Amino acid sequence: MSTDASSPTPYCVVQTTLASEAEATALARQLVQARLGACVQLQPIRSFYVWQEKAHDEPEWLLSIKTRSALYPALQTWLLEHHPYETPEIVQLPITAGSAAYLTWVDENTTG
Repeated sequence: MSTDASSPTPYCVVQTTLASEAEATALARQLVQARLGACVQLQPIRSFYVWQEKAHDEPEWLLSIKTRSALYPALQTWLLEHHPYETPEIVQLPITAGSAAYLTWVDENTTG
C-alpha cells in the first residue's frame, strides 16, 4: 500500500450528517459493528442550506467514516436504508496518502 500522494490509495472518508448526537452515535456504532467503517468520528456542526424552497440554519452532527473505497457502494446502500433523512448527504472523499500502519488497520477492521 502506497503512502505517496501522487499514487491514490484504495481508501476514503465518507461523510454524512444527522440532526442529533443520539442519532449520530447510534449510526456510528452500527457502521463500525457492520464493519463498513473502521472508525467513525462525530463533530457538531452548523449547516446552512435550502430544502424544499425554504432556507435552513440547523445544528447537525457530521460523521466522518474511514473505510475502503471498494466498500463505498455497500456503505451508500446501507446509509440510504438506515438514514432518517429523505435525502441524506453521502459524500465520498478519496484518501490519496496516509500512514501505512493506519491504512492496514482500516483494512483489518472493515469487511471484505
